[in-house]
Amino acid sequence: MEVTIGVQNLPRELAIETDLTAEQVAETLRKALADGGVLELTDTRGRRVYVPTSTIGYVEVGPEETRRVGFGSL
Repeated sequence: MEVTIGVQNLPRELAIETDLTAEQVAETLRKALADGGVLELTDTRGRRVYVPTSTIGYVEVGPEETRRVGFGSL
């Protein structure tokens, strides 16, 4: 699933591909915002991304469906 994070005062947004479900991402975000700390997400390659919650402008959670690769049956 793709998660896009808009960070204040940055011209680009962060795009993270993660194995978490939409509900898991939402719960992680809720906890980080409640604590006033840092949002921590791990991408599909095992890299960790840390974003201070005070700088988050928005978070967009993409659909949970997988992308199809190839031409498929016609």
